[in-house]
Amino acid sequence: MKPQTEAELAEIIAGANGPLHITGGSTRPIGRTKGAALSTAGLSGVTLYEPGALTIVAKAGTPVTTIEAELAKENQRLAFEPMDHRGLLGTTGEPTIGGVVAANVSGPRRIAVGACRDFALGVRFVDGSGTIIKNGGRVMKNVTGYDLVKLICGSYGTLGVLTEVSLKVLPNVETTGCVLLHGLDDATAIAALSKALGSPFEATGAAHLPNGIDGVSVTMIRIEGFEKSVTYRAEKLRDLLKGFGEATIRIGSEKDWASVRDVSALADQKGDVWRISTKPSDAAALTAVLGATAVQYDWGGGLIWALMPEGADLRAKLGACDGHATLIRGKADTSTFHPEPAPLAAITTGLRAKFDPRGILNPGMMT
Repeated sequence: MKPQTEAELAEIIAGANGPLHITGGSTRPIGRTKGAALSTAGLSGVTLYEPGALTIVAKAGTPVTTIEAELAKENQRLAFEPMDHRGLLGTTGEPTIGGVVAANVSGPRRIAVGACRDFALGVRFVDGSGTIIKNGGRVMKNVTGYDLVKLICGSYGTLGVLTEVSLKVLPNVETTGCVLLHGLDDATAIAALSKALGSPFEATGAAHLPNGIDGVSVTMIRIEGFEKSVTYRAEKLRDLLKGFGEATIRIGSEKDWASVRDVSALADQKGDVWRISTKPSDAAALTAVLGATAVQYDWGGGLIWALMPEGADLRAKLGACDGHATLIRGKADTSTFHPEPAPLAAITTGLRAKFDPRGILNPGMMT
């Protein structure tokens, strides 16, 4: 099913007599669900773009590339840097903006500007009873009552099917620079990243690849802005990190960060891929007990991508930890998303009962 209008989508959901599997561009098949395929790809197009107000409104099925091309005309961008999962998951098609919002997809720049949900101004969606709901608007201070925008962002289509999203955008930058350290172990690298993020030099990316160039680890800190400012701040940051070894500076390295964003280092390797969110101070100790084939650290160590042997239950190895692990790609016999504590699970169940009383939207996706 591929409705072309919001009204047609509402009619399909209202008349459904069984579960529905919600898809956008079919590039992110994360989670275990079932049901008849319902695609939002037919709901496509930018409906409003006001560069002066830093606002863009688009239908949920609009390809991300279409939005990026429109923003580029005005030298603007999606600041939260959404990841492209196609390489990691081996999928084709086009990522859609509705899928990005539904999964709260956010890249390396999250440490500096926030996640996708922090840039979501408004949404339109159809709930599980077929009712069309609108929440938020086109400015930041736009919500009275319940903030459904933040609730829907990251709900993976289990509370409603997005039809339109309104996003805040930001101006593009003139230059990107990167300070690199080589040969650091994981704990030392994360300490260096923490020091960089605690500095006044406004890092917008902080990653560590244990298996970097020619098998030598590389630690990366990104600086963005006007060229003179980037050069100055990169040099100051290099001086600040002297205690961690000799650092080099690379200007114009955005391609490197696209690889970090899309976890390209794990894309063509056999095994299960897990995404772990934790405190940076705990990251090195956690990965030490995993027995992972390969790992990548982002967000200063707060985000770990781990390649595990097929079928391995990573959560069992983690034990009790202050964080959560999501199975992004693989065959492990466990839930995709981290089990919720009982109080939170009760709230989640209550919300789903309100927005999807028949339990037909992506059933089993987040359980």
